[in-house]
Amino acid sequence: MSDAAKGSPYFLGVDGGGTGCRARIEDMAGTVLGQGLSGPATTRLGIDEAWASIKRAFDAAIEEAGLDVADIGLIHAGIGLAGIGRKGALTALKAIEHPFASIDFVSDGEGACLGAHSGRDGAIVIAGTGSIGLGLVEGRQLRVGGYGFPISDEGSGAYLGLKVVQLALRAHDGREQKTALLSEILQRFQNDPMEAVAWMDRASATDYATFAPMVLRHADQGDAVARRIVQSAAGHIDTLIRTLFEKGSPRVCLLGGLASPLEPWLSPDVRRSLKPIDGDAVSGAIILARKTICQH
Repeated sequence: MSDAAKGSPYFLGVDGGGTGCRARIEDMAGTVLGQGLSGPATTRLGIDEAWASIKRAFDAAIEEAGLDVADIGLIHAGIGLAGIGRKGALTALKAIEHPFASIDFVSDGEGACLGAHSGRDGAIVIAGTGSIGLGLVEGRQLRVGGYGFPISDEGSGAYLGLKVVQLALRAHDGREQKTALLSEILQRFQNDPMEAVAWMDRASATDYATFAPMVLRHADQGDAVARRIVQSAAGHIDTLIRTLFEKGSPRVCLLGGLASPLEPWLSPDVRRSLKPIDGDAVSGAIILARKTICQH
């Protein structure tokens, strides 16, 4: 690298989520120099675990970019991390020693929102294992739902799973028609409600969400109960999107693993109101990193 370029900054973006962690390094012009991947990074695993995963991802990106120690000191880092709202998490993260010129942290959702709208005002609804509506409008942070399963996360994969297990037990009792979907669910529990009860005692949101693809498949095949469950989930996602517009968001994007399968089930006016994302959560973290330059 030429001496002339030595002094120009680099930007590192990291998106740390419950399933994995991604890192990317760009130069001032926005050229991607290196990328890295690692395992789950969420404060739920503990701050040390989360940071270790983040570090594995950014070390891989730095190595691919071929940056030396002097270059690393010119990196401005932006990190979006799942579970950053947990008590004491941000303080603990800021206390960790790092080799960069600057570092800034936001929630993984805020990182995704920055990326989706290129740092401009806007909102996102994430529909995956859980669900949440998030936005940034004129410096205000918007939040709708996303308080965790089972008390919230309406319209999510976990929500689909909970509803189908509830209805399968009713079908077993004769309180609900036993459709192909409900028969398949009951077979999973050996047609024994007590098997479902034993499963429920240890089941997490992720476990409930494993039933979501089955519900969606049966809904596409015309199963009446599956259609009702999916329609209900889509109604909750509709409400999250409408509420963000009501709260002043100029644009809303729908993301997450359930975004594509649920979109056809949304109200026509809501579908028309959605816009595709500009960039991903790593792009959002890089936008965050670039902001630090403006502040320095």
